[in-house]
Amino acid sequence: MKFSVVILPEHPWDQAVSIWQRAERLGFEQAWTYDHLAWRTLADGPWYAAMPTLTAAALATTTMRIGTLVASPNFRHPVPFAKELVTLDDISGRRLTLGLGAGGIGFDATVLGQDVLPPKDRADRFVEFVELLDQLLHADHTSTSGDYFTAVDARTVPLPIQRPGIPFVIAANGPRMMRLAATYGSGWVTTGSIDPDDGLASWWSNIADLANRFADVAGASTREPSDIDRYLSVDASGVSALSSVGYFEECVGRAMELGFSNLIVHWPRPSGVYAASESVLEEVAARYLLDAR
Repeated sequence: MKFSVVILPEHPWDQAVSIWQRAERLGFEQAWTYDHLAWRTLADGPWYAAMPTLTAAALATTTMRIGTLVASPNFRHPVPFAKELVTLDDISGRRLTLGLGAGGIGFDATVLGQDVLPPKDRADRFVEFVELLDQLLHADHTSTSGDYFTAVDARTVPLPIQRPGIPFVIAANGPRMMRLAATYGSGWVTTGSIDPDDGLASWWSNIADLANRFADVAGASTREPSDIDRYLSVDASGVSALSSVGYFEECVGRAMELGFSNLIVHWPRPSGVYAASESVLEEVAARYLLDAR
């Protein structure tokens, strides 16, 4: 089991830098940040952009992988985004993992004046987004015209330094998006598909169902199922995995039983969403993270 952490982009860099460096020292294999313009209950507070934050994190760390969890087509176009990714891949020294998702219906979905798309249209847009982004990151010249995105002789020079390319981790709960993850993803990530207010037991039951569904989809693909990593963003249950050492251990055991290879937690916040104790983080790191690396 590998462990990674989401560090919300809510602190000015002179404060955030120590968090990213500490995450590396504690032994996290990967650190992510959210790629939103504003986010849920924190929408009226400080919130910094993902790509500059990850660039700074790349320069402040040396071994830990970094990435978005997740970037979406709600406000991104594949052509300029591909340029940013190539640059970040270079600056980080091949340490970028790109988390991708279809995009929700919150602030990011309307801030540019667009209408919130129905679920099927969001899925159609996401498929086009992933396919074009993959093409841009593997070809130096790209021209295509789709329903949502167009590229006219888009040039990706140089290509990413990672080979065979920047790994995609694709968020998916339904069968179509799971097939997309099995086709283009080095990994699949889920937060579950039910409201966490339904209760912890129901959330874990839902995760088990999704894990079984993805196993079927991966087994039916042309790839070796073992080549696709499985990520669980476990705090989406509504209970922080770092609420206690005992609950973290329970999360690890359950995730492993369900076939997940990567467990994602959130850096403890003092209150509100993802509130937890840093002392639990320290103890968990001593027991699990440093040995895992």
